[in-house]
Order: sequence, then C-alpha cells, then structure tokens
Amino acid sequence: MSDWLTAIDNDTQASVLVTVALVEGSGPREAGAKMRVTVDGQVDTIGGGHLELRAVEIAKTMLTTGDTRARLARFALGPSLGQCCGGVVHLAFEYVDASLKELLAALRERRQQDSWRLTALDGTTATALFDVAGRLIVGTGAQAPDTFSRERGTHVAQDGNGRRWLVDPCLAPRAHLTLFGAGHVGAAIVRALGHLPCNITWVDEREDMFPAQLPGNVCIAATDTPEEFVAMAPPGGSFLVMTHSHALDQRLTQAIMEREDGGWFGLIGSHTKRKQFEHRLRARGVPDERIAAMVCPIGMPGIRNKAPAVIAASVACQLLMVWEEAAAAAAALAAPLRLASASAPPRREPRAAIHPL
Repeated sequence: MSDWLTAIDNDTQASVLVTVALVEGSGPREAGAKMRVTVDGQVDTIGGGHLELRAVEIAKTMLTTGDTRARLARFALGPSLGQCCGGVVHLAFEYVDASLKELLAALRERRQQDSWRLTALDGTTATALFDVAGRLIVGTGAQAPDTFSRERGTHVAQDGNGRRWLVDPCLAPRAHLTLFGAGHVGAAIVRALGHLPCNITWVDEREDMFPAQLPGNVCIAATDTPEEFVAMAPPGGSFLVMTHSHALDQRLTQAIMEREDGGWFGLIGSHTKRKQFEHRLRARGVPDERIAAMVCPIGMPGIRNKAPAVIAASVACQLLMVWEEAAAAAAALAAPLRLASASAPPRREPRAAIHPL
C-alpha cells in the first residue's frame, strides 16, 4: 500500500490522516487518495499545489492545538486557491489517536485483503474496520451504519439521523502479473511496477539473477519448472514472457494459451518472432482468437527505443491501461455490502441505513 499506511514511523508521533472524500468535477487526485501529516512534515500526497498546502496547514493546526475532532472541509479549486482545475474537493481530516492507530495496524496486516473503513465525521468519535463480509475487525462497530454502496468507492454518506460518515474502501490490489524472465528488461519492469497497485510473481530458473532487495509487492520463484506458475496464476491474471530462451518462451506461451481464464498476455520480441510463434501455435491447435489476443511486440505504439528502462516504462503504461479497464468493469458489477456486528447477530431491521450524498 501507499506510504501513508506503511510509513510506520509516523505511528510514534502525532499525525493527521487527510483523505480525499469526494471530488466534484475535476480534481488533482481521485477520491480515496490520502496523506499523513505530522508537525514536521508529511508522507504521500493528495495532489500537490495550493490545495495540499492548505490541507497541511489545517492538519498542523489540529496537531498544535490538540484538536482531535474529525471534520470534512470543502475546497473550490478556483482563483481563491490559485488552482484552475475548476472542480470541488472535499477533504476528511482525522486525528490519528489510539483507536485509529489500532485500525491502521490491522489494515497493514490486511494489505492483501479487502477492508472497509468507516469514520463518523459528526458527533462522537467513531471509527471501524470491516472485512468484505461485513464483519467488524476493529473499532466501534455498534455505531456504524448498516449498509453502504460498495461500487461507489470512497465517498461521504449520511445516516437516518443526519450524521455524516466517511466510507473508505481499502482494497487489495486486483492486478496480478506473472513475469517470466529475470534479465535486464525483467528487472527494469519490476522496478517500474514496484510502487504501483499490483502484485508480481517473478519467475526464473536462475536464482542468482534475482536482486537482493525487492519491492514489497514482488514474490520471486526460482524454479526448474516455470510452466507450473502459469497454472498457479489467479484467474484473469496477466502474463509477461521474456526469458533467456526462445524454446522456453514457446513452452510458456503454449501453457498460457491453454488457460481459458487467463488475462492479458505479452511476449517480448519482434514481428518476426510473433509470426514464428503464430505458426507453431496454429500447428498445435490454438484458436485464432487466442493467438490474436497475444501482445507481441510489447509496449506502447510509437516508442521504438529498446533500452530496458524505456521498455519497462512503456510496458508499465500498457499494463496500467489494461488493469484500470478491468477494475472499472469489476466495479460496475459490484453489489452493495451489508455490515454486521462481529459481537452480535444481524438485526432484523437495519439500524440506520446511510445514503450517498
């Protein structure tokens, strides 16, 4: 996850968590973007510029005055802020007290699982963390709203008593890449994706090719049977093949083509290599539509530089486009999530259903 959560040193000093709760029109960051502010500085960003400067000032004032009340502030991105985005951004400010520290610690442990964070923006302080089934993990679950709209992402909602809540899904990365090949280009791609919202399984036969230091979202697999990791990849996962051997590339390509539930597949190589692989795949009975979906050469059209870092930047852009499209499609199909107290059975009647503002 982002620095706002993993910069654990901030838990030893007072801080304020600032969340983009709602964006109307154009804004510098999307709803759900966050930063942590201390008296001495900040980690992460809500978009920079005068909006961020003003948010930092408000957060530091809360810290210096000991004001621990959560609040929601509205900012019009016009001349008064010296920004020309033209939209309106609503920011939630939360003082990181003992209960919120406990929640953030639990969230760090759940980085590979979906979680839902709710914070009361009015009245008595209340914050809670729920799992995907609506079970309370930590926090004040008895005061939380009963339902909220899952597909909306981070937003502000209101319960039947007029109380406003920040509804903040903290979702595990959906994007997964199985990368075959630990050469110069493979290493450059890992570096390019190391801080992006994805998980990477990096596979190669040569254990000594992997670097000693790896990004937190990377898992290495040194194996003499790399084809096994095609079958182990999650449904819809992406594949990228760039090994030291064309024969191994061919075997991996064949295995990937046999997975009907596989996602995006990229193969490093020229148009000539693609034609050779197409011919061999057809000879093995691979349908034309599967072959047509294979991306080779890889990278964004128009970028011809073949330096590893350039290829990595180009492929990272390509993957981000694929993953964002998949995320948008998944969000459109998501169903509302009902919350239930972990200490008591669900009530027959909802406590106070909340409604998006």
